[in-house]
Amino acid sequence: MAPSALARILLHRAPTPRLARPFAAKARASRRSQEPELPSEEESDFAGGEVAAPTEGISKPLAEVLKELGKRVPDSLVKTRIEDNGFAIKYIPWHIVNKILNIHAPEWSGEVRSIVYSSDGKSVSVVYRVTLHGIDAEVYREATGTASIDDTSYGDPVQKAEAMAFRRACARLGLGLHLYHEDMS
Repeated sequence: MAPSALARILLHRAPTPRLARPFAAKARASRRSQEPELPSEEESDFAGGEVAAPTEGISKPLAEVLKELGKRVPDSLVKTRIEDNGFAIKYIPWHIVNKILNIHAPEWSGEVRSIVYSSDGKSVSVVYRVTLHGIDAEVYREATGTASIDDTSYGDPVQKAEAMAFRRACARLGLGLHLYHEDMS
């Protein structure tokens, strides 16, 4: 391939990917030139419309990323599950947490650190690490999730334990943390 043809391919910019609406609107005018116009909190239900995901200039200071993730997630994105004992648990589905991270911390990474089955074979635990990368620093948090092997509703037990660990690690970074404190007030 000719050098000029290769340069054209490398310099060709793909169209901006489209994502569902984020959970919090950005208010700072100084960042509007770098980021797409985001909907207001009242409009952000992930049910309609799309916004462009930023693809350049996405590096931000870590404090700014953590501030964005620490905002309250609208009730429209929060689901409720009723446990066997009748207790209602509020949670944010893992795919919504993933989208929020992609929008507000696009340079995040995550990994399963371990998968351990209990000695009696009745449960599985997963340790998940989420790392946020800022232009000035990076931070990671790990959390565990455990699921019963017998519970086969909504996917397999390892998937459930991983999703739980992922959400908890994100909560340790501030995303959805308010859900853990609502019952205390």
